[in-house]
Amino acid sequence: MRILLTNDDGVRATGLQVLRRIAAELSDDVWVCAPETEQSAASRGVSLHNPVRLRHLEDRVYSVTGTPTDSVIVAMRDLLMDHPPDLILSGVNRGQNLAEDVTFSGTVAGALQGMQMGIPSIAMSLARGFQGATSLPWETAEAHGAKVVRDLLDKGWPTDVVLNVNFPDTEPGDVRGVQFTRQGKRDFAMSHIDKRDHPRGGDYYWLTYGAKKSNPDQGTDLRAIYDGFISVTPLHTDLTHADTLAKLSQT
Repeated sequence: MRILLTNDDGVRATGLQVLRRIAAELSDDVWVCAPETEQSAASRGVSLHNPVRLRHLEDRVYSVTGTPTDSVIVAMRDLLMDHPPDLILSGVNRGQNLAEDVTFSGTVAGALQGMQMGIPSIAMSLARGFQGATSLPWETAEAHGAKVVRDLLDKGWPTDVVLNVNFPDTEPGDVRGVQFTRQGKRDFAMSHIDKRDHPRGGDYYWLTYGAKKSNPDQGTDLRAIYDGFISVTPLHTDLTHADTLAKLSQT
């Protein structure tokens, strides 16, 4: 099985090294094509107005001066064009990609681009800030990652779906299992600004991203992570709201 890896934290990120070790448990034919610099919250951004450069870093490891989506496109249309991957794994992200966050996520975007190009794809993230850990337990993702992927491959999923996997920020032995979940919804505003005076006049802003615990419903990705489970959520790109479409069509 040939596996392509990407991420949004950059080719030198700790999470990508964890993902390489996860992939090595699944195959000896693993390739990396990831952004040269961090692209967190890049969503499905594509570099249409700037050239993209590909750099060979080591055997089967490449960086791209662009986004996660750029990385997958370059890998599929150049590096692996004659022998496409059987699976794309994106991550392991430094922090959760849950609820509305999935629409910001470059990690999820890398998997979505793989799905769009006909390759089964999984996004993988490690939650932080839920269980009170002072540092990210990367060993949790590494300990459980390969088994989760194997089990998902055995189950299979539709060609127009990506699987969004989030690991809880607990120790490996404290993980309570795997739950198959729906996308949750936060009950408070997450995005804020820090407005400051510019020394040459005028204002400038830092965008901030606050995080507090909400009270998510049972069966959601958020609740699974709150409760110490690995969350697996099937996602797709059809954003049509069926009930509203039906109502509008009747008027």
